[in-house]
Amino acid sequence: MAVRAPRLPKGAIKPRPAVLAMRPYSPPTAGRAGKLRLDFNENTVGCSSRVIEALRQGLDAGALSVYPEYGEAKAAIADYFHVAPNQFVFTNGTDEAIQVFVNTYVDDGQEVLVLKPTYAMYRFYAEVAGSKVHEIDYPQPDLEFPLQSVLEAITPETRAVILANPNNPTGTGISVLAIDRILHRARKAVVLIDEAYYEFSGVTALTEIERLPNLFVSRTFSKVFGMAAMRLGCLFSHEANIEFLHKAQSPYSVNTLAVLAARAAVADGAYIENYVTEVLAARELLCVGLEKLGIRYVPSSANFVLARIGERAIEIRDALRECGILVRDRSYEAPGCVRITVGTREQTRRLLGAIEEIWKR
Repeated sequence: MAVRAPRLPKGAIKPRPAVLAMRPYSPPTAGRAGKLRLDFNENTVGCSSRVIEALRQGLDAGALSVYPEYGEAKAAIADYFHVAPNQFVFTNGTDEAIQVFVNTYVDDGQEVLVLKPTYAMYRFYAEVAGSKVHEIDYPQPDLEFPLQSVLEAITPETRAVILANPNNPTGTGISVLAIDRILHRARKAVVLIDEAYYEFSGVTALTEIERLPNLFVSRTFSKVFGMAAMRLGCLFSHEANIEFLHKAQSPYSVNTLAVLAARAAVADGAYIENYVTEVLAARELLCVGLEKLGIRYVPSSANFVLARIGERAIEIRDALRECGILVRDRSYEAPGCVRITVGTREQTRRLLGAIEEIWKR
């Protein structure tokens, strides 16, 4: 379907053809305050109290008047992720990690392989770069990772492969063995594994960046750490690749407050462990509750569950919003499906109670 371009005023200059051809991405972020936010896979209880305290102690007029310095923060974050400081770059959220990855390695007209449905920003930045986007569908109805289809789609023309593990919105994961097979097949391409939900799955390729020079791994502080507003991520790879990433990145894209908060966040291991434990218990509670209501779902390795609501998907989403509970309709790419972020067990019980009441109408 053709994308309708906005009408330009007389004398205006048209943007690049790649931008003209793109569909706009407009996430529904307004009107969320004061509601139970189960729509964006955020941490539903807030960040560690240590983060707030670190910001209070470290924030003064002098600190805000100078450009960020990353040395101490990089050392602390490297220690937490068990990598060397020269094996990653800070990024302005995972979004910039994807952008820098594409800007560094993908030229106009080159092929980028992504899956569908998946995180929209993979296609977004590939299209901005003018690349040729090759999408592989997750098979219906199970939405399991289509390893064989991905392997067959990788050719000498493939410049980059971008995968989420676990995938958003399906919640399905990729094994380390499958990732290794993809990297072996894609030896002439760069491969980015987005591990935004790693803490809930426990499966990572980060340990392989030294062994596999075409591997890149991204992590975010927006999910388990509860710092989505700070916009901080990390992009990891072999140290030789990091030098090129730096060349394609703005030198100060990550602000001082974000790295200050990150140092405090990784120091609070108990908070992270307790929150992950709570979410995993709540995820099980949610799945059992959906089963009791006769609602099918996709087994998830993340902090969200894709529920197969069917024809009532939009109705259920809207009715939940009236109850002060936000969930995300994904019918436009997974027919009849609603994605539900997993919060605490208390929040999950509230959600299930509301769904049950609506479901029986």
